[in-house]
Amino acid sequence: MISPMSLTRRAVLGTLTAASYSRIAGANNRVGVGFIGYGLIGAQHVHDFRNQDDADLVALSEVYEPRMREGLEAMRAKAGQNPRAYSDFRRLLDDKDVDAVCVSSPDHWHALMTMMACAAGKDVYVEKPMTLFVREGRWMTEVARRHKRVVQVGTQQRSGPHYQMARRLIQEGYLGKLHSVRMGSYRNIMPGFGRPAGEAPADLNYDMWLGPAPERAYSPHRGLYHFRWFWDYSGGQMTNLGAHDIDILLWCLKQKGPVAVSSAGGRFALEDDGETPDTQDTLFEFPGLTATWSHREASMGTVATRGAYYYGSKGALTINREGFEVVGDMKRPPENAIPVFQGHPQGGPRREQREYDVWTQPMKMTGNGQQQFDLHTRNFLDCVKTRERPIADVEDGHFTTLTCHLANISLRTGRKLRWDAEKEEIIGDREAASMLERPYRAPWDRVLKSLLA
Repeated sequence: MISPMSLTRRAVLGTLTAASYSRIAGANNRVGVGFIGYGLIGAQHVHDFRNQDDADLVALSEVYEPRMREGLEAMRAKAGQNPRAYSDFRRLLDDKDVDAVCVSSPDHWHALMTMMACAAGKDVYVEKPMTLFVREGRWMTEVARRHKRVVQVGTQQRSGPHYQMARRLIQEGYLGKLHSVRMGSYRNIMPGFGRPAGEAPADLNYDMWLGPAPERAYSPHRGLYHFRWFWDYSGGQMTNLGAHDIDILLWCLKQKGPVAVSSAGGRFALEDDGETPDTQDTLFEFPGLTATWSHREASMGTVATRGAYYYGSKGALTINREGFEVVGDMKRPPENAIPVFQGHPQGGPRREQREYDVWTQPMKMTGNGQQQFDLHTRNFLDCVKTRERPIADVEDGHFTTLTCHLANISLRTGRKLRWDAEKEEIIGDREAASMLERPYRAPWDRVLKSLLA
């Protein structure tokens, strides 16, 4: 059992993955980084690597010319950088000055680009969600292991000291027996309305943007950020926002996935041509524990807009990127288990006020979102040098995203699914099992075949 008196900030930072974040003695070599994609998260990663002294920003690949120009300008903001521009990411993978690749493309490209980078001898920092469908995660893990590549997944919350402290508390029993987890995201900021049509912009290579995804007529909603609303390219907010909290859940539980999943929802509020649900509720079953995920794209409501709640037999822990708080439950001896009421001066009963001890002491720890990005980037660069596995390894990303994908498969089939985590198979449901894999569009199907051969 952890004593609250021992939980100083120095003790936390000294005991939690300190080796992962320490600079390797005498290792002053630089890492050449190439970036694939410069959108919302791509800009974040350019910023993060730019702030690392030993990272050279070598090249950028982008299929949309305005973003290419913007990204190159951001990379040149670091003194001494003269990045090269590649409209075809394969030319970036051929660049011998690129040691590591940061993949920030739309979701449907993550797996194939990562595997191609590994085969080209590059280490990879790949954004989440790591995959578009379940089988991709196992393929990525096998390819990364075969080529002995470091692959870090962009679930940067793992690198937050307060997330690491919360994990330690949970695993060492500070909350007692953990039995329930509630996670969610609620907001009302997405445009997503209407059914716009039009030709692809002349400065967008739409065919390359589609890549392995099915060929579809261009729509402004099928590009840039709005790709998340289509099953061809994404799993919606379940795999986008949900992946972060699901990742922490599996990390805390030391699980490879749930034993069963049931999910319901739909596109109930947003009136557009999108497909993925704006409203979704999912129940995940683990041995001795249930966990839920809920998201609302058109209702912020009065609850916390983002975060997770871990409930144990001795207390509860709430956590988000800004910090965590532990609230201890009161001890109730058997003789005091039944509430005692006395007469109230104004009439009616009132509960007798009594002092109770708590099972576990209250505790708080703050967090910082940018710090999580910085430490995650640092961990990746250190692992590139030491060849150790990073804090969010490719197989960790596989377990996280398969859990999210199972929720979406349950929603789309309308059935509860049972999952064999060792065999990585859906039990007793052929239709659902057929959704664990999707075909790639030519010629990318042949590229995949060669990678897996």
